[in-house]
Amino acid sequence: MELWQIALIVLVLLLVGGGLAWVASRRNRTEHLTERYGPEYQRTLESTGDRRDAERELEAREERVKQYEIKPLSAAQRDQYLAKWQETQAKFVDDPSAAISEADSLVQEVMGERGYPMGDFEQRSADVSVDHPHVVEEYRAAHQIAERHADGGMATEDLRQAMVHYRALFQDLLETDDGEQAMRAEPELEQKSEPEAGAEAEAEHERELTGGRSG
Repeated sequence: MELWQIALIVLVLLLVGGGLAWVASRRNRTEHLTERYGPEYQRTLESTGDRRDAERELEAREERVKQYEIKPLSAAQRDQYLAKWQETQAKFVDDPSAAISEADSLVQEVMGERGYPMGDFEQRSADVSVDHPHVVEEYRAAHQIAERHADGGMATEDLRQAMVHYRALFQDLLETDDGEQAMRAEPELEQKSEPEAGAEAEAEHERELTGGRSG
């Protein structure tokens, strides 16, 4: 076999090997990003319309967040924020609008405490998606409802759903099982119907008349 033929075969093998390595690298990259971001990967893909652009965007987020000094909350800080959340959620029954505004501010406060820069909403949601990809869509949903409410008002049920969305991210930012248990013990966001409220008032009045004795 001629020397040039051997060189050609080697060149072809190198090209094939390089191509296979490139394909494997792309596949591993896609698998990594899909596993890390979950639904956020698909959302970014739909937003960009191109897989390579979507993956470049997600990798850019990772590199950007690596530059931040993201830190966990201390136990004292977690307790403080849990108490604030309980106060905010308890306010919902009497003043849903104020509760929604406070919930949004409280989420931002926790993000800032943990080390996320407070840019505009799109920047904040992109940053938080790196470490909290499975709840960032909850944040977007809550923010959308809050904006629509500010523009023209939303039904109480929509505002209740916004509180649930905010709570999902808030709880994830706290990163504690104790926080989850404490939040489950909080007051419900449901407003009592008039018959329920009337029945409770009547029962309380009856207890007062009988000195707490049951019939």
